[in-house]
Amino acid sequence: MSTIPNPAELRRRGIEVLVRELGYADAMRFLQQFGAGRGDYTGERDRLAPPMSNDELLREADQLAQQERDRRAAG
Repeated sequence: MSTIPNPAELRRRGIEVLVRELGYADAMRFLQQFGAGRGDYTGERDRLAPPMSNDELLREADQLAQQERDRRAAG
């Protein structure tokens, strides 16, 4: 395997591989997933999700995981 010398060549060859393997339309759809997007993600996140400490976040994640295990067991 060779090392690609610069970012422009890496990008060109990467797109070439994606188009060859996925076809043009699906390659473009794949690449669009990594765009910068729009809006204020940080502001929206702060508005929608209450601030939590790491311990609170882990506790809530554990509770949700337990609820999912209970749901599957009942199921």
